[in-house]
Amino acid sequence: MNAPSLAEETGRDAVPAARISGRISAVAGQAQRQMRSWAAAYPGLFEAEAFDPALFSTLSLAAAFSGPWHTADELRMANRMCLWCFALDYLVDYAATTEAEVTRIVERCEAVAGGARPAADDELTVFLAEIRDELAALPAFAELGGVWRDELRRMLAAMAREWTWKAARRAGDTGRPTLAEYLDNADNLGFSFVFAAHWIATCGTGPGGGVDPVRQASRAVQRVVRLLNDLGTYERDLKWGDLNALLLDATREEVGRRVAEATAEARRLLELARAEHPRAADYMERQMDFCAGFYRVTDYWGAP
Repeated sequence: MNAPSLAEETGRDAVPAARISGRISAVAGQAQRQMRSWAAAYPGLFEAEAFDPALFSTLSLAAAFSGPWHTADELRMANRMCLWCFALDYLVDYAATTEAEVTRIVERCEAVAGGARPAADDELTVFLAEIRDELAALPAFAELGGVWRDELRRMLAAMAREWTWKAARRAGDTGRPTLAEYLDNADNLGFSFVFAAHWIATCGTGPGGGVDPVRQASRAVQRVVRLLNDLGTYERDLKWGDLNALLLDATREEVGRRVAEATAEARRLLELARAEHPRAADYMERQMDFCAGFYRVTDYWGAP
């Protein structure tokens, strides 16, 4: 007999919260094993010490607690896309030493997302092509495939822009982006791109359509998570040479106020999206709240 679903569990009277948490954690455990097998298939992408066991564990927990009604297989696309983004982020932020390298990464990824065949020895784009083909076989891709490709372009452009900011800083340029400019570049986080893949895999647009409200809510949540991440990773960002809102002449108190304002705006936009897409909105809101707790304690990366 199959175990009861989360919906069945929560529909009962007085179901212990620990039982529900146990089921979610079990799904996260299954997803973690999946993620480790994907990483093993691309050893060149995930050989750095930063990809330690805790990274796979915490990423799988984030997805499982954000969508507790899902099975590990239903969270497969979110986890595959998220893992790929971490590989991309490492290559752009820490491995690339010249702007030309970053440009080549961007061009290769955009080409493959658009249907090009990857080079056999390019693990980053081979992995991306596998995800692209899996997404393209899903019914919702016909309507949302363009959204996925657009979110990829936005993320890649934002990553490249942040790389130039950091390169200028290393070269002694005392100029730096304003906090507003930094937040406008929040697509480098990749939340909206990963969510687009999850949306295609699990939700679709449904009979009511309504793509724009979901995308607006996604971008608002992304800005919140960007700031939560910065509050939680300040010490690591100092060591790794990353940009951080707290390194842009913004105090922790000011960033905290921005988090509160951005969270209120995100919840407003999530309510608008929820009218047509309740599960998508619930997933995004739960992930935002998960991050609010998670980044008070740690972050995803291991040692560099």
